[in-house]
Amino acid sequence: MTLRKYEPLTQDNAAVILVDHQVGLMTGVRDYSTGELKHNVVALAKAAKALELPIVVTTTARDSMWGPTFPELVEALPGVEIIDRSTVNAYDDPRVARAIEATGRKKLIFAGISLEVCAGFPAMTAVARGLDAYVAVDASGTFSETKHDVNLFRMQQAGVILSDHATLMVEILKDNGRPEAGAVYAALDMPWATLVGQVASALRK
Repeated sequence: MTLRKYEPLTQDNAAVILVDHQVGLMTGVRDYSTGELKHNVVALAKAAKALELPIVVTTTARDSMWGPTFPELVEALPGVEIIDRSTVNAYDDPRVARAIEATGRKKLIFAGISLEVCAGFPAMTAVARGLDAYVAVDASGTFSETKHDVNLFRMQQAGVILSDHATLMVEILKDNGRPEAGAVYAALDMPWATLVGQVASALRK
C-alpha cells in the first residue's frame, strides 16, 4: 500500500456527499442496525451543517425502486436539494458531478447505502479524477458482512481514505475553542463533551 502524506481536512477544503440514504435500501442493511445507521448519518449531516460545509445529497430511482430519503435526514438538512438520478455511480450523473464540482472542494467525504456502490463507486471515481476521497464507513451500510469487508479493501486499494463520521468532523473542527464546537459535539451526540469542558475549565481556575 502506498503511504500518503497526511493532509488534514479543513472547513475550507472539504465537502460532504450523501448518496442514497433511502428507505428501501435501509431495509436491506445488515452490517449496522437501522437505528445506529440513521443516528450516524444524521450526526454527520448536522455536524457538517454546523461547520458550514457544502453538502450534496442524492437518491436513485426514488419513485420507482428505492423510495425517498429517510425522513430524519431530510429534517436535518432543510432546504438542501436532493438530486434523483438513474445511474448506478452517482458521479456518472452530470448534475451530481456539477454539484460536486461547484463546491470547489478537493477533499470529498462520502457516505452511502450501499457502502460499496453508493459510497465506494463515486469515491473511487473522485480519486481517479485527482481528488481526495474519504468514506465515513459507519454512516454507510451494506447488505452482508462480506460486502462490507471486501469492499473496504477494494476502496483502500484505489486510494480512498476510510474513517468514521465523528473523527472526520472533529478533524475539521480542529480547535475545541471554536464557537462551533458545542454545535458539532451536540450533532455528534456527545453531550458528555460539554461536561468534560466544564470540568476542565473549573480546574483551570
